[in-house]
Amino acid sequence: MRTGTARGPGIPDHRSAGRYVWWLVVSQRGRVAAGATYGSLWMVGLMLPPYVLSRAIDEGLVPGRTPVLLGWVAVLFAVGVANAWLAVMRHRTMTRIRMDATFRTVRVIVAHTLRLGAALPHKVTAGEVVTIGIGDVAVISQTLTMTGPGVGGVLAYGVVAVLLLTVSPLLAGVVLLGVPLLALLVGPLLGRLQGAEARYRERQSGLAARLTDLVGGLRVLNGLGGKDVFADRHRREARELRDEGYRVGAVTSWVQALGVGLPTLFLAAVTWLAARMAAQGAITVGELVAVYGYAAALVVPVSFFIEGGYDLTRGLVAARRVVRFLRLEPHTAEGSGGTAGDDSGSTAGNGAVSAPADGSGGTAGNGAGDAPEAASVLRDPASGVEVVPGLLTALAAARPGESAAVVDRLGRFADSAATWGSVRLDEIPLPQVRDRILVADNEADLFAGTLRDVVSGRRDRTEEAIGRAVRTALAEDIVRGLPDGLDSAVEAQGRNLSGGQRQRLRLVRALLADPEVLLAVEPTSAVDAHTEAGIAARLHHARAGRTTVATSTSPLLLDRADRVYFLVDGRTAAVGSHRQLLAEQPGYRRLVARGEGEDGTDDSRTHEDGVHEDGVHEDGAGERSEDATNTTGGTTGGAAPRPGTPVTKEDA
Repeated sequence: MRTGTARGPGIPDHRSAGRYVWWLVVSQRGRVAAGATYGSLWMVGLMLPPYVLSRAIDEGLVPGRTPVLLGWVAVLFAVGVANAWLAVMRHRTMTRIRMDATFRTVRVIVAHTLRLGAALPHKVTAGEVVTIGIGDVAVISQTLTMTGPGVGGVLAYGVVAVLLLTVSPLLAGVVLLGVPLLALLVGPLLGRLQGAEARYRERQSGLAARLTDLVGGLRVLNGLGGKDVFADRHRREARELRDEGYRVGAVTSWVQALGVGLPTLFLAAVTWLAARMAAQGAITVGELVAVYGYAAALVVPVSFFIEGGYDLTRGLVAARRVVRFLRLEPHTAEGSGGTAGDDSGSTAGNGAVSAPADGSGGTAGNGAGDAPEAASVLRDPASGVEVVPGLLTALAAARPGESAAVVDRLGRFADSAATWGSVRLDEIPLPQVRDRILVADNEADLFAGTLRDVVSGRRDRTEEAIGRAVRTALAEDIVRGLPDGLDSAVEAQGRNLSGGQRQRLRLVRALLADPEVLLAVEPTSAVDAHTEAGIAARLHHARAGRTTVATSTSPLLLDRADRVYFLVDGRTAAVGSHRQLLAEQPGYRRLVARGEGEDGTDDSRTHEDGVHEDGVHEDGAGERSEDATNTTGGTTGGAAPRPGTPVTKEDA
């Protein structure tokens, strides 16, 4: 049976956990209806053998009528075969229902993750997403089992009640009152389980987030001597999670024990009562066998009732977490002008930015809200920064997050009144912005593949183009150092590379994209001073005539900038050349002093005896020492990237 999952997951109802689960049901109405039909026929079929067996005893075995006995035996065999087929179809259909719900939820989560884009790390932890994707999805899907055997259990309960009424009103009353009593006994435990399960899931996601942070900064923590502190904290929280798991397990064990034990005790009570009635002659031997069979078969639907309540309780807890995630909203700047997951190559809100295939800067439309056709000034009213086309502009701030926030606004990764020419950025269709403005974050993802694919992205690049970008980013040593050069394998996130190598490869990728406007966040924070000087010189030359913005407090990069904005508390305090600001702004001098000589003079041009003509030291590229590098690849000297930076993929 085909569903709409292949065409798309649909629009989820995230008004509440219950509505979300119901949306999963109605999204595959036909399959759920088939599962409920198979489940109902199978459950009712379980109640037929006792009836057939009682007829065989009373009408064939007791009177000694062999033909009649054989006839009822044949009927019993046919019922068994039919029930076996129904059981197979029920199980197969319910498996498909669960798988459909699993993949539908996964696709909804992935689509919403893309829609959140750069806002994702600001709104939810990685551990929360991992817990939802691994654990909660499966729990929610298991809840849909209720639509099959659960519905069938209700019908089977009614059929048994009718059959018992034909035998004995007393037995029918015991059964009709006993089953609801079992549910009442388990109900309080299900409520307690829901609370324990919710606390466990919250702790689990928090611990997963901490583990992700711990692993991501393990080398730096080790260098700073903080590994043991974080490890002890992780062990303590892991013990607390284990204790919470024990509490969940204790309640779960009681629910499952009662799910099996109570129906068995109920069966024993009904059988004892029926046996007494048979001994007194109130019912026949065949009816005694039938009552025993009904009660025994009724254990199955009763167990499904209890297990269904257990699954529903856990499913609502999991669905509540999914709903909470789906309610997160991206920044307005990302949510307008595009649709997550479309085929345009410019996905709204996913932090991915695209460069035009021909490097021309994209095609601007002619509508009032379209991007300007010619290169135009980018303005950020919040900070007072104006990016003049064709120049290398640097943003320097004591707090790196302030300059990075300006980049977010100019790249339309945050709500703002930023303008491009005479048009507000948030009024321009997002694909046009992504085609011409590229935000190159220093923690952008590196995807697994060959080095050539990592820097080239989805477009084929010529050897000459790759070579130029590699040389500009001073990444020749990376290519030479790998066994197969550009065809060498790079692991996901560049785990087989150092922090400085990863940063230079990100710069290579951004340069190959060749956008009209390049906004680079701390592009040289993880390399040594000599390498930084070479990159600054080559970047200025390679991007000549193209608009480039770089955030940095390094005098080596600032000295190469055509224009430097000195930001204080997120606002422009002064604008000018690096040397002009050094002479006129004491605060600026103090800010960049950490990268200058001991006497306070700028040393960005004092290495000429050991530097090639383009500013590259003869010893080749290097990196800042590991103990001076923070967990995100920046330096402790003020060049660290802000937390929760957007995941930027220049080749998306």
